[in-house]
Amino acid sequence: MDAIEIIRAKRDGVELTPEQIDWVIAAYTRGEIAEEQMSALAMAIFLKGMNRAEVARWTEAMLDSGERLDFSDLARPTTDKHSTGGVGDKITLPLTPTVAACGAAVPQLSGRGLGHTGGTLDKLESIPGWRASLSTEEMRQVIVDTGGVICAAGSGLAPADRKLYALRDVTGTVESIPLISASIMSKKLAEGTGSLVLDVKVGSGAFMKDTTAARELARTMVDIGNDHGVRTVALLTDMESPLGRQVGNALEVAEAVEVLSGGGPADVVELTVALAREMLTAAGLTPGENGIKDPAEALRDGSALESWKDMIRAQGGDPEADLPEAAESRVVLAPTSGVVTRLDAYQVGLAAWRLGAGRARKEDAVSFGAGVTLHAKPGEEVVAGEPLFTLYTDEAERFGWAAEALEGACDIGGADEWTPRPLVIDRVA
Repeated sequence: MDAIEIIRAKRDGVELTPEQIDWVIAAYTRGEIAEEQMSALAMAIFLKGMNRAEVARWTEAMLDSGERLDFSDLARPTTDKHSTGGVGDKITLPLTPTVAACGAAVPQLSGRGLGHTGGTLDKLESIPGWRASLSTEEMRQVIVDTGGVICAAGSGLAPADRKLYALRDVTGTVESIPLISASIMSKKLAEGTGSLVLDVKVGSGAFMKDTTAARELARTMVDIGNDHGVRTVALLTDMESPLGRQVGNALEVAEAVEVLSGGGPADVVELTVALAREMLTAAGLTPGENGIKDPAEALRDGSALESWKDMIRAQGGDPEADLPEAAESRVVLAPTSGVVTRLDAYQVGLAAWRLGAGRARKEDAVSFGAGVTLHAKPGEEVVAGEPLFTLYTDEAERFGWAAEALEGACDIGGADEWTPRPLVIDRVA
């Protein structure tokens, strides 16, 4: 095989053969293909695309670069969820224990935040004592004991993807739908789950800004999952405005616990229940039949909250401990009275990042208490001079920078100027 020949083929729009794909992924992982050559191939794929067979084989080759977990011997059917990322997206926190409380096993491998989107592991690490890194044996035991686990992926899972993603990040090729799909699905398939539900975000705070691109991404990933024998379905969900009222690590954990306690913001509850029902159905469990509890009931009766506490304790955390709080806070007041007609998720996420809730580089530390509280969401009334946002940080000099990010983030007008947006936009199966 010849790297230059493969680059030229894709540059000219030629379908790559299975043998070419297998070789290029294996050789790149071993360091036998130069970074500039893989950069050229990634750009050729970005510009020319891949068909379904190519994407499936690319995913398989990345899977073959590392180990695969196997939970098929568990007494419960396994199911998992993956979100493409958003602002205030703490759904994994209430979702995993809720699904576990309803009878499925959830091996949830999660990541950290980068830029304006938050990371599940960063949020959970705000809980005193909780640890993200587990061995495969520890991960299995937590699932056996509690029904679900949320932890970091081990270095042995899809190492080709780890190397290729870092390259795409610095070569302007992250946005390639075939490469996004293969990246996400190689990691999810390596988990060994029996079924998968994808939460593909659409809107200003999401990676995909328009419904057409999001639907294409969802369709590609669903096809990959089903082609690999994993029952896969996707929901397209709105990310024009942040989810919930809290954006920031400890702030979002507290809000997730509110949801698990039977309260919390309506949108977080709605999406948690919708995704949980999809996960249970994908796992072959029908809510309301054969003793399978409906997720909404699990949130109401306290069983989801007990499952959460068990999961946190199993990973060394104290679910009753006080969460970190930021040293400084500042209130942003509503400039006028009226109804919130728009609240830009990206700008809110950027403000939280500037306050210290996120990181610019993977090695950066995050401030667990930093973030933004939203006192009004679209469709709600505000009064001039009353709180619109509360900002939290450990470094007061960050307030001005964060406030700049929020300039123009919120429109206030008449009730007739606001059009409700559905939270669940579409379903792809």
